[in-house]
Amino acid sequence: MAKRGGYPGGAMPGNMSNLMKQATKMRKQMEEQQKAVDEMDFTATAGGNAVEVTVSGAKELRSIKISPEAVDPEDVEMLQDLIMAAVNEALRKAQDASDEVMQKMTGGMNLPF
Repeated sequence: MAKRGGYPGGAMPGNMSNLMKQATKMRKQMEEQQKAVDEMDFTATAGGNAVEVTVSGAKELRSIKISPEAVDPEDVEMLQDLIMAAVNEALRKAQDASDEVMQKMTGGMNLPF
């Protein structure tokens, strides 16, 4: 009875081997690009620059700057909203940069890396 499956001699055919090498190379390039994005800073403001927030590409909050004019003890909710808006916008910028790297690397294909 003939054996099924596997490759003669235990080796992958040339095309499959090249495909695996290309996939490994692509994954390494994607990791390098993502690391570069993770190290970048993304800044956003809200309330006419009353609040400025900076996050890293790894989506870690790096800094928050609040102008004294934005601090109104009578309207704490407004300051909270400004901070939230600036943080969300900075995070969106970081995500967009990460998505752009992935799009360039995958040519728009939705790969599960």
